[in-house]
Amino acid sequence: MSDNELGLFLRSRREGITPGEAGLPAGPRRRTPGLRRAELATLAGVSVEYVTRLEQGRDRRPSAQVLAALAAVLRLSMSERVHLHRLSKGAEGGFTCMAGASPVRTVRPTVRALLSTLEPAPAVLLNRLSDIVARTAAYERLAGPAGLLDGDPANLARFVFADERARTVYPDWDLVADEQVAALKQGPFRADPHVAALADELTVTAGAAFGGRVDTVPGLPRSNGVTRLVHPEVGELRLAYEILELAADDDQRLVVHLPADEATAAALDRLTGRRPGALRA
Repeated sequence: MSDNELGLFLRSRREGITPGEAGLPAGPRRRTPGLRRAELATLAGVSVEYVTRLEQGRDRRPSAQVLAALAAVLRLSMSERVHLHRLSKGAEGGFTCMAGASPVRTVRPTVRALLSTLEPAPAVLLNRLSDIVARTAAYERLAGPAGLLDGDPANLARFVFADERARTVYPDWDLVADEQVAALKQGPFRADPHVAALADELTVTAGAAFGGRVDTVPGLPRSNGVTRLVHPEVGELRLAYEILELAADDDQRLVVHLPADEATAAALDRLTGRRPGALRA
């Protein structure tokens, strides 16, 4: 597996931006998705050879000025710019600011109180291994019958890659799988022995479905979006989600789901036994 996360991230973003978005004419017969390396180099004011070295992992410590120029051309968001700088700073093998600290599986009382105030929204608290460490009652009614809470501890990454029910539960399984890999790779990944052990396990149990994504999916999951989930009792749901990162000491993230349409809102009301309209689409 490649450890060239900086090169992977730059290449994926280069291929994801169109010439028009970068202020260039599209031109005929483009065989390369997004920008060519030469176009990125010209717009960023660096050589094509240097862009090639960065993408191939032969140079992993570009200057802050070069990173800023590349970020501007690639139209990176603020979170993507922060991620880019972190990849550069942590380029040395074995780098991790966590120093092997165990994933946090305890929940602070104020965080539990926050979860209770989110009812009737399905909300779940995850650590960096994607272990489910706390959830609302509404999330239990949503996820329990689908099998997401099976396991000790329940773990979303294991469910997605190692449970045969996952592809039925998630009609857009490929997108969900990409996001699970991105979440595991968001930190030091294999430099963290706990994440590395889970990655090794999933490489064995899921094979290329997991291992192939490790080599192609950058470690920057989306902080919001819409997920389709098929519930065995109420059918297909469209759930909008927001991911909120807690403080570094917690090393946890809170995922809150809301209905993305009126049909899903009505279905969630039936699941939670709430009055109609308790959760708005």
